[in-house]
Amino acid sequence: MSQPYCGPALPPEALWIAWNADPVLLAGLGVLGLALWRWGRGQARWVAMAALILAFVSPLCALTVALLSGRALHHLVLAGVAAPALALALPMAARLPAWIAAAGMTAAMVAWHLPAVYAAIWFSDGLYWLMQAALLLPAWAFWSTVLAPGADARHLLGNAFLAIGLAGIMGLLGAVLTFAPGLLYLQHVDGAALWGLSALDDQQLAGLILWVPGFLPMAGLAFVLLRRGWHNGLAA
Repeated sequence: MSQPYCGPALPPEALWIAWNADPVLLAGLGVLGLALWRWGRGQARWVAMAALILAFVSPLCALTVALLSGRALHHLVLAGVAAPALALALPMAARLPAWIAAAGMTAAMVAWHLPAVYAAIWFSDGLYWLMQAALLLPAWAFWSTVLAPGADARHLLGNAFLAIGLAGIMGLLGAVLTFAPGLLYLQHVDGAALWGLSALDDQQLAGLILWVPGFLPMAGLAFVLLRRGWHNGLAA
């Protein structure tokens, strides 16, 4: 049976040399890096590249095979760091309505955490990359709209409520993983054992990562947008 894209599960002492040297991936990142260098704006372009290298080249890629909590961290790096940095450096020209992008992000996050879908991703490189794109591209579109300058009060308030909804989804997924009475993802049983954890402990840790680092920044963004929209409305 084939192994996951990022390789076999590794113990802590072997993780730090587990860099992903996939030539197709490195070529794709190289093309994106050139595009960001040529057309990207500000320091955000380098943050975007660093986040993508962290997600797919660094040992974090291998950690996602050993631990579900590593996968949760990987999702936050993509949707919460790489995507907004890409939006600031190279915003999508044809911007989707924020609600469509938010719906795409929600669908991708929920799909990633369905046990049957997760099991299918585990042994299919094609499905793995399809699901990575399904998470990153709507997030890039969402942040391109939300972080666009010059939004009026109506759009700021609307984006704030969308951010509240996304924060709620992250919190709900985190709560499901944290309080599930049984194991949802058998794929991490052996990997968690290598790290001295039970798979259920790892699942609960993944839930806490989605719940706290995932929920709080999105809730903070919603507050900022609400405040800006309120002040813009008063000034109008």
